[in-house]
Amino acid sequence: MASDFSIAQFRFLERLLVVHGHWCYKRIAQMVCYFFYKNIAFGLTLFYFEAFAGFSGQSIYDDWYMLLFNVLLTSLPVISLGVFEQDVSSEFPAVYQQGPKNLFFDWYKILGWMGNGLYSSLIIFFLNIIIFYDQAFREEGQTASMPALGTTMFTCIIWALNCQIAFTMSHFTWIQHLFIWGSIATWYLFLFVYGRLSPSISGNAYQILVEALAPAPIYWLATLLVTIACNLPYLAHISYQRCFHPLDHHIIQEIKYYKKDVEDQRMWTRERSRARERTMIGFSARVDAKIRQLKGKLQRKQPSSEIHSPARSS
Repeated sequence: MASDFSIAQFRFLERLLVVHGHWCYKRIAQMVCYFFYKNIAFGLTLFYFEAFAGFSGQSIYDDWYMLLFNVLLTSLPVISLGVFEQDVSSEFPAVYQQGPKNLFFDWYKILGWMGNGLYSSLIIFFLNIIIFYDQAFREEGQTASMPALGTTMFTCIIWALNCQIAFTMSHFTWIQHLFIWGSIATWYLFLFVYGRLSPSISGNAYQILVEALAPAPIYWLATLLVTIACNLPYLAHISYQRCFHPLDHHIIQEIKYYKKDVEDQRMWTRERSRARERTMIGFSARVDAKIRQLKGKLQRKQPSSEIHSPARSS
């Protein structure tokens, strides 16, 4: 039988459970919730446009945009979240309880991320529609074409989703920065290269970045405004939570950031010893074992009672 983990001594078990076990739980939980968020935020904009266009079957995005969305433009940041995320780097029993309590993958969290995706999709679609509907897009006064509007909306999606995962992370290395900001840079590089191809290949996206979008200030202002509006509720929520209802890892992060562990050893020791409480883990197993023990005692008593009963009758 192969094992996922192997330890040489039992004293290594604490770090395996408290540190790596907590990291593994939180990485998977946040990664799955973020998948819900990003696919809802992107997919619903397609539905909104279909309703807006009378369900004509025409897509607001180029086919290559949709193909590269999950393959290249938003996949690497999710991988970095699921592999490298670390909220607390030392051994604290308090953070281990977040797993048994299921603080990061309960229905409240799942529905919250889905609601965040719904909100982002509404902002991305309707705010761009309001901005570009009857505003001059070029110097000559022409309004934006549908390819220009769709590309602007897709740019807002790339920026909003990658900034959201950056705000979600607690630990950054050069790998996370490369994956997040590199994904955004890859989008602009793709637009430039794709627009330089022949119109028979690029279609309506021919020279769309160089000639249509980049010279238009409204394109950059719309991207900035939509990105801020999409991420503002999450920033407000996390700020409120840290100020009024902090979780254990929030407290430990602030202790480490303000170096309270050096200034106040008693507080540091108290926080490290938190959560050494009795839990309900294994309760059902203990109940089942007790029931089996009682059944065994009853079964052992029953034959002896049958032996003594004929002797009494005789």
